[in-house]
Amino acid sequence: MPVVLSLAIVGFISQLILGTDQGVVNTILNNHEDPVDWLGNAHINIWMMMIAASWRHVGYVMILYLAGLKSVDPQLKEAASIDGANERQTFFRVVFPTMRPVNVIVGVITVIEALRAFDIVYAVNKGRNGLELLSVLITDNIIGEASRIGFGSAIAVVLLVVSLGSIVTFLVQELRGARD
Repeated sequence: MPVVLSLAIVGFISQLILGTDQGVVNTILNNHEDPVDWLGNAHINIWMMMIAASWRHVGYVMILYLAGLKSVDPQLKEAASIDGANERQTFFRVVFPTMRPVNVIVGVITVIEALRAFDIVYAVNKGRNGLELLSVLITDNIIGEASRIGFGSAIAVVLLVVSLGSIVTFLVQELRGARD
């Protein structure tokens, strides 16, 4: 269910859960006199947004890893156990290296989602208090009060180069693997 929600909705949900006045967390902790400002503190804010964004993507990543685990040949595990490997050694020396393509896909998806995480930080506090992301800087510079379109476009190019770097790395590794 969380993966079908937009990050803006996840941001609004996190406001309801972590708000200072009627937030669920402060109510459970019974902090009515001195509530913790989970979304206003620059040191805590980024961690709360990472937890909220992770909550949205964890199901999708689990499905990818489940598919990767199902594709591992059981004979490889059996051969490792015959050679005397325990469960931990089998996982880290046989299963995990076999799942390299899945790990690369999850890494690329995570980087891309992290770079486009505009919705959640803008919905929570307009990208302030420790949530100054490239996407928020682009928006503030292009359509903000300063209207520095050139500077905003330059930041957008940096964001594009970083995104393309991870995608090109993924494609090169996959093409090398297909050739081998």
